[in-house]
Amino acid sequence: MIPYSVLDLSPIPEGGTAADALANSLDLARAAERLGYRRFWLAEHHNMTGIASAATAVAIGHVAAGTRTIRVGAGGVMLPNHAPLVIAEQFGTLATLYPGRIDLGLGRAPGTDMMTARALRRNLESSDSFPQDVVELMGYFADAEPGQRLRAVPGAGTNVPVWILGSSLYGAQLAAHLGLPYAFASHFAPQALDDAAEIYRQTFRPSAEWAAPHFMLAINVFAADTDAEGRRLQTSMQQAFARLRSGRPGPLPVPVDDIDAVLDAGARAMVDEALRVSVVGGPPRVREGLERLVARYRPDEVILTGQIHDHGARLHSFALAADAMRAIGGASVQAAE
Repeated sequence: MIPYSVLDLSPIPEGGTAADALANSLDLARAAERLGYRRFWLAEHHNMTGIASAATAVAIGHVAAGTRTIRVGAGGVMLPNHAPLVIAEQFGTLATLYPGRIDLGLGRAPGTDMMTARALRRNLESSDSFPQDVVELMGYFADAEPGQRLRAVPGAGTNVPVWILGSSLYGAQLAAHLGLPYAFASHFAPQALDDAAEIYRQTFRPSAEWAAPHFMLAINVFAADTDAEGRRLQTSMQQAFARLRSGRPGPLPVPVDDIDAVLDAGARAMVDEALRVSVVGGPPRVREGLERLVARYRPDEVILTGQIHDHGARLHSFALAADAMRAIGGASVQAAE
């Protein structure tokens, strides 16, 4: 069975607060644990009034403390915003508190605008040193050598699993070169998906941690009891994405009955292209859509996301998606036999 996971941005809905969003994230993680999801990842974004996971390591600690078995991690930390030693200490501490349950996905983008990047006090050219920073960070997680003067404490010896995240060929090539698992951000930037997956698999170099490539596909899921309700739930993310791309980010909007009454033709076309790796509708359509994407891209894992305004509807969506993934896994096993 293909493992399935959750990517959460801890969305702040219109009419809600950051406290609501973080409480909802923990509640979703607990539900995901019961439903058989393997991982629960949170993403780093800054200066966005609709996202509450900016202090990603702190949010991960909040979720890990309130769950028991599900792996919790970053999907991801934007490494150019941070010194590698600081991230090693943060995630080394998490791995010490919750051994065997912490993942660290690393991205190269700042995850924010240039004004906010400056406020983070990082060199704006630091993305150019991303490969070196990844290697440095991984070194802090390894067993300390005798006489080693600089260590992450906690961190050394925790061997926190590191993933490379990306939406371009650059991340695919780096993950392959370092022999690391690779997660593609197909849920909002699918343009290079086919080429990135192929390059990653074809150029992968085995490492001490991974003998073979390990590819994770990100998919938006808006599942409901009917196709019409699934489409309605999706309109919150469609509106939010259009506002973000036009420089007007904000809380997650309430859904609407007719998205074309809210977005003009140009904005709708842009949103449809960016969010085309999405599965929307009732249970049969959701299973069919997930099965089609799994068959096409042959991922080793999938990570499901979906910004839905109503928390109850979001819980239900992830429950229906889990049902679909289990059904696909069962069908795959029967086919193999």
